[in-house]
Amino acid sequence: MSRADSTPLIVGAKGSSTDLVINSLYFRHEKIENILMNFTGTLKLTGFGNPIPLLSSFKARGYSIVGTNLDYFDFRNLKIAEGRKFGFVGECVIGSRVAESLNLVPGDSLISSPENFFDFAGVYPLKMTVVGVLKETNTPDDQAVFTDIKTNWIIMGLGHGHEDITQTLDQSVILNRDSSNVTANAKLFMYNVINPKNLDSFHFHGDISNYPISSIIFVPKDTKSSTLLRGRFESKEMINQIVVPSKVVETLLQSIFRIKEIFNTVFILVGFATLLILGLIVTLSIRLRKDEIFTMFTIGSSRAKIFEIIGFELLILVVCSLITSFILYQFTDYFVDDFINYFIL
Repeated sequence: MSRADSTPLIVGAKGSSTDLVINSLYFRHEKIENILMNFTGTLKLTGFGNPIPLLSSFKARGYSIVGTNLDYFDFRNLKIAEGRKFGFVGECVIGSRVAESLNLVPGDSLISSPENFFDFAGVYPLKMTVVGVLKETNTPDDQAVFTDIKTNWIIMGLGHGHEDITQTLDQSVILNRDSSNVTANAKLFMYNVINPKNLDSFHFHGDISNYPISSIIFVPKDTKSSTLLRGRFESKEMINQIVVPSKVVETLLQSIFRIKEIFNTVFILVGFATLLILGLIVTLSIRLRKDEIFTMFTIGSSRAKIFEIIGFELLILVVCSLITSFILYQFTDYFVDDFINYFIL
């Protein structure tokens, strides 16, 4: 709850509030609709607080790439352990666990992972420069790769850099040329790394205020500002949805604990039924072996000896059952997380 409690409000597209919060707080790539970047300006104009945009749609070697601005570092109180914060597109700051597991330090490179290896026209893997490593916080920030939002837009294919086609010597890349415009074909080489030499060549087409973001963390000035802003969303004066993360996570945890109670109840009932069946099996077994027991008693075995023999047989059965259960428990332990994610969460 601590991460949810420390996040006042989250704004996103209408839909599942749980998916929105999980994506914004824990950078899990849930399927949520994007909103437009210009909505950040709309929230800013209210004067109720500071909006922090987030775009979490891609990964780099298994870790989420989170596009945001420098306000996010101040909001989460994230400190730099090595290097510096990002200042240009193509630069990234990584969490402590990312640095440790991938053995990265400032100056190294990290390549974004394509969502689909067969998507040749969409997302380009981008080689990003690691400029900083964050101090450990024991939060999801330790397992994230932070970049400027424009860097994520370049990964998305909304921005790109290429050689100056007006100066190219390879005329085969020219599709059309007139006095005011030069159009290139698909043969034109696109840069997949951003460095000081080609930084100026990277550009975006269209109005970037209409580009997508995943959500917005809104930090209100005070309780009154928070209430007034939520009222505007409730009255449909503003589109999209606004949620209080602590309430969403608390509801989610209550559902999980409710499921846990159901499982505990089922476990008790099944355990009780198993004991009854075991008792029935033992009773029937003794009755079926009454001739054997009578023979043992006839040749001189005491009642205590007979109980000892039957008890030892039961002990062997219980020990073998416990060993089998322990092996099955260790085996299923590898799949319990996936089971919870797919069938419960």
